[in-house]
Amino acid sequence: MKIAVTYDNGNIFQHFGRTESFKVYQVEDGKVVSSEILGSNGTGHGALAGLLADQSVDVLICGGIGEGAQAALQEAGVELCAGAAGDADQAVEAYLRGELVSTGANCDHHHGEGHECGDHGEHKEAGEGQSCGSGCGSGCGGGCAGGCGSQPAVTGRNVGKTCRTHYRGTFNDGTQFDSSYDRGEPLEFICGAGQMIRGFDQAVADMEVGQVVDVHLMPEDAYGMPDPSAVFMVEIAQLPGSEELEAGQQVYLTNPYGQPFPVKVVSRDEATITFDANHEMAGKELNFRIELVEVK
Repeated sequence: MKIAVTYDNGNIFQHFGRTESFKVYQVEDGKVVSSEILGSNGTGHGALAGLLADQSVDVLICGGIGEGAQAALQEAGVELCAGAAGDADQAVEAYLRGELVSTGANCDHHHGEGHECGDHGEHKEAGEGQSCGSGCGSGCGGGCAGGCGSQPAVTGRNVGKTCRTHYRGTFNDGTQFDSSYDRGEPLEFICGAGQMIRGFDQAVADMEVGQVVDVHLMPEDAYGMPDPSAVFMVEIAQLPGSEELEAGQQVYLTNPYGQPFPVKVVSRDEATITFDANHEMAGKELNFRIELVEVK
């Protein structure tokens, strides 16, 4: 099985038709055994489906994608998982665990009133005044997407450079929540560009290649504290397709700009449903052992 991800410096590139490269993962027995970077060679939109089909890709994970490209992928026999964001490696792992939900076509620029959910009932539009909160992506690779700009800039010798790091992340009780060592490949990102949580960027900013550091991050340097305004209630009648949602389920809504963002179903009754757009690690202290492998 092959999974391709629209790829840019370790993260999921958000515009399928303009992606310059894919990261292609070879999967055996439900685990990634190898990966490689595939250039798009300037190919755009529908033709990209043929490129992926020629590489025997079975699944595409991407951010935004239009209905035309979605149709081309379907015709090419490539399964689509759209609306993903953050670290590419972690998105693939989430897909393999069955935790990545597709929004379907989500980049058609027609997100006006009356927009209904996508093919699978998981892509819904947030009503007026509803906030996507301040979640910062998924895993340690998600840069702050909304509202973390009041902090001072990260400084150091590696800021602005492409860094490759191995890391292991644990909670205070020692439970591991993520590890690049387990995936067998370092994480690549641009230091200080907001692709990583702030504390991770700060730790790497002045490291030397080969150095290993242990850092303890308080919530303000990780995924922040939970934002009460990111928990909101919607009338089920306003979200066609939401009738079957259950507490604990993670789905995607779209904000007023048509951009998908993940939320968790907190509760529901016959008339309303309550969502939480806070990152799942909001409010948590995190520990990382970080090894700087390469600076490009």
